[in-house]
Amino acid sequence: MEKFIIDGGGRLNGSVRIQSAKNAVLPLLAASVLTDEKVFIRDVPPITDVENMLRILQELGCTILRAEGGAVIDSSNAVSHEIPAVLTKEIRSSIFMLGSVLTRFRRARISYPGGCDIGLRPIDLHLFGLKKLGVEIVEEGGYISCYADRLKGAEIQLDFPSVGATENIMLAAVKAEGRTTIGNAAKEPEIVDLQNFLNLMGAKVQGAGSATITVDGVKKLRGVEYSPMKDRIEAGTFLIAAASVGGEVVTEGLFPENIAALLHKLRENGCKIYAKNDKIHIRSDGRLKSVDLVQTSPFPGFPTDLQAQYTALSCTAQGTTVVEENLFETRFKYAGELKRMGADITVRGKTAVVRGVERLHGASVTAGDLRGGAALVLAALKAEGKTTVLDLSHIDRGYGEFERKLRLLGAKIRRYRV
Repeated sequence: MEKFIIDGGGRLNGSVRIQSAKNAVLPLLAASVLTDEKVFIRDVPPITDVENMLRILQELGCTILRAEGGAVIDSSNAVSHEIPAVLTKEIRSSIFMLGSVLTRFRRARISYPGGCDIGLRPIDLHLFGLKKLGVEIVEEGGYISCYADRLKGAEIQLDFPSVGATENIMLAAVKAEGRTTIGNAAKEPEIVDLQNFLNLMGAKVQGAGSATITVDGVKKLRGVEYSPMKDRIEAGTFLIAAASVGGEVVTEGLFPENIAALLHKLRENGCKIYAKNDKIHIRSDGRLKSVDLVQTSPFPGFPTDLQAQYTALSCTAQGTTVVEENLFETRFKYAGELKRMGADITVRGKTAVVRGVERLHGASVTAGDLRGGAALVLAALKAEGKTTVLDLSHIDRGYGEFERKLRLLGAKIRRYRV
């Protein structure tokens, strides 16, 4: 196990280049098995979720070559339709493999996926969509087995705009017979990125970014080279950090419309924000006023993946903030660790009431999930004294070279092996 030791109290200044989006790269990697030709994905981030997805592809028989910061996937020799349980327990996004493996082999077998413990996150919508496309599904002994001699286009109306279900249906429909229509589809930018990738391969997908996506099945897809979109959650994390501790930071690579909801809240907090093209400049004196209410919701609403980090910021803002989590049931588990640092947080169900305190103090805390772990790091940067953040395995799932980027901005943070 590894830990961070952080000396808080300093400001952040400088620029940070944002990595490719974890939540964009993972479905792109899954989509790479849709063709026999080589796929080159540039700027693949050095995070454990990506490494685990690449290992899954290798287990299917794909050849992986790391080159120029990216990955070349050659699935011409892929033979297996079984996704190893030992890897699916590590990464929830392994569920994306269902749609692409079904398209490739007309069958797929996977155990229930793992990932962060932030709620139930059922995969019912994924399976519902696949059944509509003609997939026979057998759930037994913790495994999901899928069979489809033919995939046929269908009209699919989702009860909730699930990002994962939308992407999985897209992957299963690209080579299905006829047209598939996905109603109440997720609108996240990562959906648009997947559409762009698939269309470059020769697919016929339209409507990503809106509530209705249509997919006209094609016979064959080709290999491509592709640069994924940048990570709006990583960018948001650095912007929240700068807002909280004070200073001037520029994020490079992400367009502001992808995190407009966060930028709106940070301006309410009293930050000065300027955006031009793919650069977002934030200036903060570190003395923030609270906002009354933050409610997470699907895009373009406030991202659930930035809720924990924003709650950490609210801990020292002047006033009281009510944070309402509307997507995952247990996403406030990190609150107890923030309390160890002196935060005043009351959690009831899906709501946290955060009363701003004058200061946080260093403590020993443990990261229990990816975004909650990032929130603890941000709180430590603001706190007086030394903080130890334990169990970095969660943080490493989504943030590549996190401490190096923070140090370049002036943070006093070091990684140690326990």
